[in-house]
Amino acid sequence: MLPSAEEDSDGKEEVRRKVDLIVGSDGAHSAVRQQMMKSVRFDFQQEYIPHGYMELTIPPTTSGDFAMEVNYLHIWPRNEFMMIALPNEDRSYTTTLFMPFEMFEAIKTEDQLMDLFHKYYPDSLPLLGEENLKKIFFSTKASPLLTVKCSPYHVGDKAVLIGDAAHAMVPFYGQGMNCGFEDCLVLTDILDKYGDDFSQALPAYTKFRNPDAKAICDLAMYNYTEMRALVNTKSFLLRKMLDRILNTVFPNAWVPLYTMVTFSRTRYHECVARRAWQDKVLHRLGITISWTAMIGVGLALWTHLAARHGGPSPLDIVHKWSTNIEL
Repeated sequence: MLPSAEEDSDGKEEVRRKVDLIVGSDGAHSAVRQQMMKSVRFDFQQEYIPHGYMELTIPPTTSGDFAMEVNYLHIWPRNEFMMIALPNEDRSYTTTLFMPFEMFEAIKTEDQLMDLFHKYYPDSLPLLGEENLKKIFFSTKASPLLTVKCSPYHVGDKAVLIGDAAHAMVPFYGQGMNCGFEDCLVLTDILDKYGDDFSQALPAYTKFRNPDAKAICDLAMYNYTEMRALVNTKSFLLRKMLDRILNTVFPNAWVPLYTMVTFSRTRYHECVARRAWQDKVLHRLGITISWTAMIGVGLALWTHLAARHGGPSPLDIVHKWSTNIEL
């Protein structure tokens, strides 16, 4: 059907077209989603986090090489804020500074900027270049980060949301684009299952996909805390070591959370559930080890005192009990 055009109350041209299905893949500030909110009982949550980001650049060296090791995500974790760097094909690094907006806004002069980097990122200054850093920082503004959760993802058999329109997330798990592509895969599978019957497929898509989308939004926010703060703690490093050991011994039964999320088709909400189970196992194992150690220390102390003061040792008691049982 050919589109019809008319002017709305604001004098703007309004185009109308009849279609079989509207797929809203128009981003975090989706216009399709805004219209859907007027049509159905629609749950919607949007949250801006108090931190923003600014992209800086580490250029290639004078010889045209990478300035750092290339096969790594480089992180400068500083508890309440951080900086990361990822390599590009031209051998530069996209370097992203994440900080509370109050910190960005407090930097008014070049001296204040240099004081911040000399204090928290001194090793990055030779890589970024002081003049390049000043130029970029004062010629741009920090951008906001937000999370969007909503439900349902469809209106009848006429419209459906995918990608950031359905579940915008902060970038700290690197899953935003992947999750959007997975939406396409899931929706295609469900359409095949129901023979392209939108009246059945679209509600099934919402029911199937919504728990996973909410889970990855939460995981992405958690990973920010992990990247900027937890990586500095001994408990985090210990947990990583235990995950590697247990994954080596039980490769199918024990898969670390990051591996499940990033390198498998395991559903996001199932990744969260499996991590909770792993936490429970390690907690119980820790309690068992602690009690075993306490009992061992207690028995050793008892044996020492018995030998010193002539009292019965634990072995004496066990021998006496076994003798009584035999009698």
